[in-house]
Amino acid sequence: MDIYGHPREIRLDERRLSEGLGVSRTPIREAMTLLEQEGFVRTRPRRGIFVVRKTKREIVEMITVMAALESMAARLAAARAAPPDWAELHRLMDDFRNGNGGERLAEYSDANVAFHQAIIKMSGCALLSEMTGNLFIHMRAIRKITIHQDNRAARSVVDHMRIIEALERREAELAERLAREHTLGLAAHVEEHGDFLDTTNSEANP
Repeated sequence: MDIYGHPREIRLDERRLSEGLGVSRTPIREAMTLLEQEGFVRTRPRRGIFVVRKTKREIVEMITVMAALESMAARLAAARAAPPDWAELHRLMDDFRNGNGGERLAEYSDANVAFHQAIIKMSGCALLSEMTGNLFIHMRAIRKITIHQDNRAARSVVDHMRIIEALERREAELAERLAREHTLGLAAHVEEHGDFLDTTNSEANP
């Protein structure tokens, strides 16, 4: 769900979810309880269940935390990853290296998130995967919006290729620095251009 691509807050309907997923309402309610405990939805008496969208400040903080986790993952991946892992990273980026990422932004947005998830997996650290799992739900949505802005797709591909090169050379410190700078670049972009986020949250967080 593109939770940041809607001008209004998103209400979840138990009946429609039950029918759409082909399950009874009991597992839907159990899932909603869990999602509320994890901070992804909020129940409002007599109004329903609504998706929680982060404020601009919260998103910048979240991206900053991701930068720390992803940079450590890159450092570990430089030592632990094998040629098949690098080949997978190349596969994700090769279709977009000729500058056509801008013409296929939806596809690149998915490849972009897959690239970051692959780095986390390549670290070989299960706890890093666990800690970033919930963050990726919001990160995916934010990256999907910002990839359309300020020629970020083309610059993202260049950053990714530099990270791959550092990993292939097993330059751990360089891979760590490049991964950190890449993700902090997103934080800076949101800080400068993300005022729309607080606008979309104005109704969700009165």
